[in-house]
Amino acid sequence: MWKKTLLLMGLISLIATQVNAQSFSFGPQVGYYKASDADKGAFMGGVAWRLKLMPALGVEASINYRQEKYGDDALTVRSWPIMLTGLIYPLPFVYGAIGMGWYSVTFDYDQSKLPFLEDKTTQKVGWHFGGGVELPVGPKFKLTGDIRYVFLNYDFQEIPGSGDLKSNFYVIMVGLQYVM
Repeated sequence: MWKKTLLLMGLISLIATQVNAQSFSFGPQVGYYKASDADKGAFMGGVAWRLKLMPALGVEASINYRQEKYGDDALTVRSWPIMLTGLIYPLPFVYGAIGMGWYSVTFDYDQSKLPFLEDKTTQKVGWHFGGGVELPVGPKFKLTGDIRYVFLNYDFQEIPGSGDLKSNFYVIMVGLQYVM
């Protein structure tokens, strides 16, 4: 009888934990990144939405704005990455991240340096992975921080001598999520 009672109490606790673990949150985020061959690093900002499906599994959707320069400011690349990321929580506050992003990208050429090239807008798909922490700040807020590596290969072949330029990047992000 005690075994059945303990088993029943364990199942109820597990179900209650699962229901409690499901949460939706959203909020602003800011990050610092530097593409491999960009002239310098820059800040990016945006908003993220997170849904924690169970204690060990969640998903994040985000949209950001970023801008970087290449070739001594001859090219400015502006993009709006829309990312979808799976979050795996080995501990309640530590997560691994893996996902993909769709990038609406504008290549803005400095006409004084590259007068023969016209600006263009295109779309690219990139992949990312990383990890981070999610710390509670009171009952309704979470502070997030992570580092991700993004595989994103822009096509720079139109710029003379740019065949070896690389646009993959690391990004360090910090966010504040409001828990619904």
